[in-house]
Amino acid sequence: MSTKKVNLAPDEQEILNSYESGEWQPVENSQAEISRYRKYAHATLKKDKRVNIRISETTLAAIQNKALEEGIPYQTLIASILHKYINGRLVERQKD
Repeated sequence: MSTKKVNLAPDEQEILNSYESGEWQPVENSQAEISRYRKYAHATLKKDKRVNIRISETTLAAIQNKALEEGIPYQTLIASILHKYINGRLVERQKD
Protein backbone atom coordinates (compact mmCIF):
# COMPACT_ATOMS: atom_id res chain seq x y z
CA MET A 1 0.00 0.00 0.00
CA SER A 2 1.48 3.32 -1.08
CA THR A 3 1.44 6.58 0.80
CA LYS A 4 0.57 9.49 -1.48
CA LYS A 5 2.55 12.61 -0.51
CA VAL A 6 1.04 15.86 -1.76
CA ASN A 7 4.39 17.66 -2.13
CA LEU A 8 6.21 14.94 -4.07
CA ALA A 9 7.07 15.19 -7.74
CA PRO A 10 5.98 12.19 -9.83
CA ASP A 11 9.50 10.72 -9.91
CA GLU A 12 9.81 11.15 -6.14
CA GLN A 13 6.46 9.42 -5.64
CA GLU A 14 7.64 6.58 -7.86
CA ILE A 15 10.74 6.13 -5.68
CA LEU A 16 8.62 6.18 -2.51
CA ASN A 17 6.23 3.60 -3.96
CA SER A 18 9.18 1.41 -4.96
CA TYR A 19 10.65 1.64 -1.47
CA GLU A 20 7.35 0.94 0.26
CA SER A 21 6.70 -2.10 -1.94
CA GLY A 22 9.96 -3.68 -0.74
CA GLU A 23 11.89 -3.40 -4.01
CA TRP A 24 14.93 -1.92 -2.27
CA GLN A 25 17.56 -4.12 -0.65
CA PRO A 26 20.23 -3.00 1.83
CA VAL A 27 23.80 -2.81 0.58
CA GLU A 28 26.26 -5.14 2.25
CA ASN A 29 29.11 -3.32 3.98
CA SER A 30 27.48 0.05 3.39
CA GLN A 31 30.23 2.03 5.14
CA ALA A 32 32.82 0.69 2.70
CA GLU A 33 30.53 1.52 -0.22
CA ILE A 34 29.96 5.06 1.11
CA SER A 35 33.70 5.52 1.49
CA ARG A 36 34.33 4.26 -2.04
CA TYR A 37 31.78 6.62 -3.58
CA ARG A 38 33.08 9.53 -1.53
CA LYS A 39 36.49 8.95 -3.09
CA TYR A 40 34.89 8.91 -6.55
CA ALA A 41 33.05 12.15 -5.85
CA HIS A 42 36.15 13.83 -4.48
CA ALA A 43 38.20 12.85 -7.53
CA THR A 44 35.43 14.00 -9.86
CA LEU A 45 34.93 17.34 -8.16
CA LYS A 46 38.62 18.11 -7.67
CA LYS A 47 39.41 21.25 -9.60
CA ASP A 48 43.13 21.79 -9.68
CA LYS A 49 43.71 23.25 -13.16
CA ARG A 50 42.70 26.52 -14.78
CA VAL A 51 41.73 26.96 -18.41
CA ASN A 52 41.19 30.21 -20.29
CA ILE A 53 39.02 30.16 -23.39
CA ARG A 54 37.66 32.77 -25.74
CA ILE A 55 33.97 32.55 -26.57
CA SER A 56 31.51 35.02 -28.00
CA GLU A 57 29.67 37.39 -25.72
CA THR A 58 26.38 35.89 -26.92
CA THR A 59 27.47 32.36 -26.01
CA LEU A 60 28.71 33.46 -22.60
CA ALA A 61 25.43 35.27 -21.90
CA ALA A 62 23.47 32.15 -22.91
CA ILE A 63 25.60 29.96 -20.63
CA GLN A 64 25.20 32.40 -17.75
CA ASN A 65 21.42 32.48 -18.25
CA LYS A 66 21.23 28.67 -18.35
CA ALA A 67 23.37 28.44 -15.20
CA LEU A 68 21.08 30.93 -13.49
CA GLU A 69 18.07 28.78 -14.41
CA GLU A 70 19.86 25.74 -12.98
CA GLY A 71 20.91 27.63 -9.85
CA ILE A 72 24.62 26.96 -10.31
CA PRO A 73 27.66 29.11 -11.16
CA TYR A 74 28.30 29.36 -14.89
CA GLN A 75 31.84 28.00 -14.50
CA THR A 76 30.37 24.89 -12.88
CA LEU A 77 27.96 24.50 -15.79
CA ILE A 78 30.82 24.77 -18.30
CA ALA A 79 32.87 22.20 -16.36
CA SER A 80 29.85 19.87 -16.23
CA ILE A 81 29.27 20.17 -19.98
CA LEU A 82 32.92 19.37 -20.69
CA HIS A 83 32.89 16.44 -18.26
CA LYS A 84 29.75 14.98 -19.85
CA TYR A 85 31.21 15.43 -23.34
CA ILE A 86 34.47 13.59 -22.63
CA ASN A 87 32.54 10.77 -20.96
CA GLY A 88 30.18 10.37 -23.92
CA ARG A 89 27.11 11.47 -21.97
CA LEU A 90 26.53 14.70 -23.88
CA VAL A 91 24.60 13.98 -27.04
CA GLU A 92 23.56 16.25 -29.85
CA ARG A 93 19.84 16.84 -30.22
CA GLN A 94 18.22 15.80 -33.46
CA LYS A 95 16.75 18.82 -35.24
CA ASP A 96 13.14 18.44 -36.30
